[in-house]
Amino acid sequence: MVKLQLGRSQVPMISPDQNQRSCLTAALRAHLGNQLRACYGTLLTEQQPQRLLDLIKQLESALSTLREPTSAAFRDGLLAAVPRLHTYAMSLTGNAARADDLVQEALLKAWSNQHSFVPGSNLNAWLFTILRNQFYTECRKGKREVEDADGAAAERLIEVPDQEDRIELQDVWSKVAKLPALQREALLLVSVHDMTYEAAAEVIGCQVGTVKSRVSRGRALLSDLLGFAGGRLSRAAA
Repeated sequence: MVKLQLGRSQVPMISPDQNQRSCLTAALRAHLGNQLRACYGTLLTEQQPQRLLDLIKQLESALSTLREPTSAAFRDGLLAAVPRLHTYAMSLTGNAARADDLVQEALLKAWSNQHSFVPGSNLNAWLFTILRNQFYTECRKGKREVEDADGAAAERLIEVPDQEDRIELQDVWSKVAKLPALQREALLLVSVHDMTYEAAAEVIGCQVGTVKSRVSRGRALLSDLLGFAGGRLSRAAA
């Protein structure tokens, strides 16, 4: 009798993240992404705080005096990024006032360090990195605490006209707040801010594989928290 021996290289290895991804149907992954974008879209479209608008005007005036060839593109990109920066800051702090402060600090740092930006590279990723570093620097210094974002902007969802949609988005918001912070951050960068895994890795300061793992695990946990049965686009029976 001939015994067949399978070496390690002959056995296909499937990582836990691959298993998690395969357990979620494409329809469910798309649905979760749409819900996250709808939920956080309320922050992207709202009127920016007056002090941020005032800061934008000051930056615009100052940047318009620069004569370097890349200054116009830098200025336009910086100003266009403010709504997304504010949304990202909200996802980190869970507090509107702190988010305002964080965006203001990030904009000022970006302005004063524009010489370090490489034209043609990802400006949003560069700005998000500045904001994130500022946030965690202040956390380490004890100036801020990482807050639970649950309910921090749920009141903004009352502007959604359809009551059923509003209730569903409020549920999504509360469940997102229950995700581990690092998983939530990676999932939102990719799903809400439309970043590639590579860009998200640059912002977070980790390997691309780490981002993929966090997104996969965060998406799977969110699916469970929302009650989707077997990774499919159907609710589990109550």
